[in-house]
Amino acid sequence: MLALWLGHLGQKLLLWGALSAVSVAGATLILNLLQMLASYAHKWQQMRALPTLPGAYPLVGHSLVMKPDGREFFQQLICYSEENRHQPLLKLWLGPIPIVAIYNAENVEVILTSSRQIDKSYVYKFLEPWLGLGLLTSTGNKWRSRRKMLIPTFHFTILEDFLDVMNEHANILVNKLEKHVNQEAFNCFFYITLCALDIICETAMGKNIGAQSNDDSEYVRAVYRMSDMIHRRMKMPWLWLDFLFLMFKEGREHKKSLEILHNFTNNVITERTSEMKKDKERRSADKDSSPSKNTRRAFLDLLLNVTDDEGNKLSHEDIREEVDTFMFEGHDTTAAAINWSLYLLGSYPEVQEQVHSELEEVFGKSDRAATLEDLKKLKYLECVIKESLRIFPSVPLFARNLNEDCEVGGYKIVKGSQAIIIPYALHRDPRYFPDPEEFQPERFFPENLQGRHPYAYVPFSAGPRNCIGQKFAIMEEKTILSCILRHFWVESNQKREELGLAGELILRPANGIWIKLKRRNADES
Repeated sequence: MLALWLGHLGQKLLLWGALSAVSVAGATLILNLLQMLASYAHKWQQMRALPTLPGAYPLVGHSLVMKPDGREFFQQLICYSEENRHQPLLKLWLGPIPIVAIYNAENVEVILTSSRQIDKSYVYKFLEPWLGLGLLTSTGNKWRSRRKMLIPTFHFTILEDFLDVMNEHANILVNKLEKHVNQEAFNCFFYITLCALDIICETAMGKNIGAQSNDDSEYVRAVYRMSDMIHRRMKMPWLWLDFLFLMFKEGREHKKSLEILHNFTNNVITERTSEMKKDKERRSADKDSSPSKNTRRAFLDLLLNVTDDEGNKLSHEDIREEVDTFMFEGHDTTAAAINWSLYLLGSYPEVQEQVHSELEEVFGKSDRAATLEDLKKLKYLECVIKESLRIFPSVPLFARNLNEDCEVGGYKIVKGSQAIIIPYALHRDPRYFPDPEEFQPERFFPENLQGRHPYAYVPFSAGPRNCIGQKFAIMEEKTILSCILRHFWVESNQKREELGLAGELILRPANGIWIKLKRRNADES
């Protein structure tokens, strides 16, 4: 009987304990929610003075009026910035988070030059499952240390080693484009993107994935699917919580794609480490031998040898973060820039004529591979690339998390706000770029740069967190464009309004880039 009574007592105590735990958890949750609401109300009050978009609702902000489709969302943002160009900035709410849109050179400078405002926006955390805390997503001391370690790997003399890879894949691209000569217009966007993906894979990892020969590879598909999922999630606050995201089909696809991407990079790092170890052992055994010549040096090789101020090497995970970051940042942006350049050259034949004159001057009738000296001489082509990036910046917007209160355009912006810089709108300021929609590479002649605000043009960002790979990007764009234009004359009949601009992670034409090709110097062939 005593045992039975004790058993009942134990059950009651357990039940009481469980109920108490639930009550404590419930009370904690309610307390946290009340703190969030109080913080939200305080920020709302503090930021009331800022010019604000109409249509915000409590807690969800502008989420209900902002379009989920990448094309429509971007057009909305651009329309708002154009309609409010007289305003120094514009405020909107993404859920309970205040976002300040900035598209004025003087105000952009305040954010980008600050050594304090270097934290990437909250939404960049959705890149972390793929990229970890690499150069793009890290902050504070980790970012400063990593940036210092990696700057030497982007020195121009090291980048020269990558030129062979760029030439090789540019020639493969030209061979693939041959079938379109004197044919109907075709969408060149995917061709260029696969070429850029081949180049980044081989320069980043020393791995030739043959994307141009096999565009259906599992890795290629995972790269594109992951980019799309990340962008969709950034715009949907209800998918921000991991446990909720994983309940949706997209969350499960995200997990599967992540596994493919990380397994690929991990395997390449392991293989490369093993190859380098064997090569070192072989050279130790044979003093007269030289490093293996059938393995090209890659960004990965440099990472495997780089050390910090204390002489510490990067861990396997650190290396994967940076290789994945280089893969993510280094192919889509470059491919977009090349595509936009081709579209604009095809729309402005007089500019294309000048490019061809310069190519003739540097290469003559030769079809030899471009050298670093050749690329340096292609000054007008570089102006074409820069003007293309002005009109169609590869990264149409980027964001920072403000980690302290600051003043921008005469307004106080509170700590915890997100600042969105919109290069697409910034680059169209008529004060610095008269007739902003016109394609005029001459804007970037040295004499025409005098007096222009240094933050009126930021295709690679600017300040402490500018793009570390911009020299690599310009070098690749020059190599591929010069190779295409030495073989073909490009025509484009698409009107701007037919492009269907989609400002997602990258500025893409939703309807593709449709061009016609004619053989250059056809009368001499």
